[in-house]
Amino acid sequence: MNQEKELREGGRYHRFREVMRQNPLLYTTWRIGVFTVGAVVLLAGVVMMVMPGPGMLAIVVGLAILATEFVWAQRALGKAKAAAERAKEKALDPRTRRRNIILAVLAGLVCAAAVIAYLYVVGTELPWNVDWTRINTR
Repeated sequence: MNQEKELREGGRYHRFREVMRQNPLLYTTWRIGVFTVGAVVLLAGVVMMVMPGPGMLAIVVGLAILATEFVWAQRALGKAKAAAERAKEKALDPRTRRRNIILAVLAGLVCAAAVIAYLYVVGTELPWNVDWTRINTR
């Protein structure tokens, strides 16, 4: 019965947030902490865009953390969700999907032809073990 009352009144989380908002120092400290954690996750996502890792996921998670406290982050998260939805619709478009499959097959054929040409010219030696001066390319 007590849990149902907490759920109707907003629960422990909402009571915790209300206490935080009533104390200016505590609320400012909370916002600084949320900003720090959100910014670190967001920057890690940006770094992972060029390094190995789930960059887009980290960016969205960082924005979601920031959106718990900041309106500008809520707007940015909304725009990111809308862009992701548009990208999903575009990727699932049958014409786009068919084009991507054709391009992937062609790229695979080009790579296979390059491997066959290398094996024909050099043989099974690794590139760093090949004496390139003995190979006649003309």
